[in-house]
Amino acid sequence: MAELPGTDESNATDPGGAAGDDPRLAFIYQEAVRGLTHQQNVVENMNTRAGSLIFATAFANSLLGGRALSDGLGLWDWIAVALLFAIGGLIVFMLWPYHKYTFRFDPEELLHQYVDGDRPTTMAAMQRALALRIKADMAGNWRVIQRLRLALQIALVFLLLDILAWLLAIAAL
Repeated sequence: MAELPGTDESNATDPGGAAGDDPRLAFIYQEAVRGLTHQQNVVENMNTRAGSLIFATAFANSLLGGRALSDGLGLWDWIAVALLFAIGGLIVFMLWPYHKYTFRFDPEELLHQYVDGDRPTTMAAMQRALALRIKADMAGNWRVIQRLRLALQIALVFLLLDILAWLLAIAAL
């Protein structure tokens, strides 16, 4: 699981103890990190659901498909097989390694931008800039999550249609 900035309480305090830091910025930064953590949990949850979909599809097709195919391939059998391949394609789409998520910052970039630069940045300015960056990262992640969610929904509908097609193939025996 990727680590998120600010999940350790020691990261939320300014080691220099700058007196001019605004506690509201620290709160906003922590809320941004919490939102990003929630988004990461959504992605992990969708991967778990895709795994459950694999099991449900395999179970339904092995149980119903064996019975339906005992007398050969009919129209409903072909439809069920086509739906099975469509579900498989959607599952592959959902689980394919995709590295366009942004759930953490590059430490080298942070050091260069906020510590090693011409003039070091205050903790408040850093939290403000990072909160805005998290917002942009969440928007980018959300586009990917929406596509995965749509693929999951379509795959679930296809699974129901697949089961229905197998049942109709069995009933036609």
